[in-house]
Amino acid sequence: MNFKATAIPGVYVIEPRVFTDNRGYFLETFRYDLFVRNISSVSFIQDNESKSGYGVLRGLHYQMTPHAQAKLVRVIVGSVLDVAVDIREGSPTFGKHVSVVLSAENKKQFFIPRGFAHGFVVLSREAVFSYKVDNYYNKDAERSILYNDSELAIDWQIPETDIITSAKDTSVPSLREAELFVYNDGD
Repeated sequence: MNFKATAIPGVYVIEPRVFTDNRGYFLETFRYDLFVRNISSVSFIQDNESKSGYGVLRGLHYQMTPHAQAKLVRVIVGSVLDVAVDIREGSPTFGKHVSVVLSAENKKQFFIPRGFAHGFVVLSREAVFSYKVDNYYNKDAERSILYNDSELAIDWQIPETDIITSAKDTSVPSLREAELFVYNDGD
């Protein structure tokens, strides 16, 4: 596995080694020892999966402390643009985002640490999205930021008219109005 740091410290793109032959392919999607050596110690406790059609945008979601979640995400079918936004007030990269195309073809994974809002939009006809989390879902801790907040300036790579969101994701605050994390140098 190749662990690539991004422009925001703590956020990584992971490229697995893929072994192919006439039967198909094999890859390791997670190895704890390599993860700890290259990123940090994390205890994933739940795997989730969703299926969505073209233009579906899920996000930008997060949970507040003590229910904050780190995520390791990947795509099994299709392709998505995956986005992590630094929402740690006081961070040198506050309000900045990193995006990566994850697809069944490139088999890349994206690690989003706690303190970030996360979202994705489906670029293909459909996508099956899989992710690990290190904390359970807690409805009372759930928060969101408006995906098209002009201050974030995220290029979702599809026309705004093609974006499909839930009513819930369109009635959330902007970055400046949202409840946020506080940055510590140790984060």
